[in-house]
Amino acid sequence: MRWQDLRRSSNVDDRRGMSGGGKVAIGGLGVIIVVVFGLLSGQDPAEILSNIQGSQSQQQQVGTRPPGARADDQMADFVKAVLGSTEDVWTKIYAENGARYQLPTLQIFDNVTRGACGGASAAMGPFYCPLDQTVYIDLAFCDLLRERFKAPGEFAVAYVVAHEVGHHVQNLMGITDQVQKQRGRLSETDYNKLSVKLELQADFLAGVWANRAQEMQNILEPGDLEAALTAANAIGDDKLQKQSQGYVVPDAFTHGSSQQRMFWFKKGYQTGDLSQGEINDIR
Repeated sequence: MRWQDLRRSSNVDDRRGMSGGGKVAIGGLGVIIVVVFGLLSGQDPAEILSNIQGSQSQQQQVGTRPPGARADDQMADFVKAVLGSTEDVWTKIYAENGARYQLPTLQIFDNVTRGACGGASAAMGPFYCPLDQTVYIDLAFCDLLRERFKAPGEFAVAYVVAHEVGHHVQNLMGITDQVQKQRGRLSETDYNKLSVKLELQADFLAGVWANRAQEMQNILEPGDLEAALTAANAIGDDKLQKQSQGYVVPDAFTHGSSQQRMFWFKKGYQTGDLSQGEINDIR
């Protein structure tokens, strides 16, 4: 990916090396990722969960980030560049539609952190909190994506960041609220299906970003799209469930199957057209 000349976002809260506590709430995909992480890394998933839960009695403590270079500095720089690209792309798309894009914040943290949505662990993977309009990521996930899930390449990480920014776009458009309002009106199974549509639409929006970023900034190199599709395939619910429990339960999907995730990212990239990814059309 050609990212070296991209503008770095200034909307980044870099908390690497700082201590962070607070309650850690894990559910849905978070549990699956914790278990899969344990299985793939040779650690006991129960022990990982226990360590996370043990932090619940801690109060949040954020100090000053220790000085000096870190091994993940280049990845942090890359993530800032990707976020800057998403800002440029979505600002332009919003302007084309007579609106103003509100920039999200991205927090980079180590191990555990706390925000408006409560506590979080690195084992949960990257996520977006609509309450503080912040994307959270522990850069160790980038290594996990490459080494354990066999999804190498910078653009695989870019896809993940763009997916979380896609959730921010959904939040700004009111789609997230519309879905959440259905929680008490639908059965658990039907609501879960709607929640999966929200995730697949975020994949579509990540594809729209890739389309427009290529048009505006010429970011793609050979193999980049394949890297994103490999990542989408690797973190599909069916694959994660198969790895964690040995069988697949479609009704328990949280993000969609590998095939669905690849399809909607690819459609977003191929069309670059927001109207092609209306949530009612997501299947």
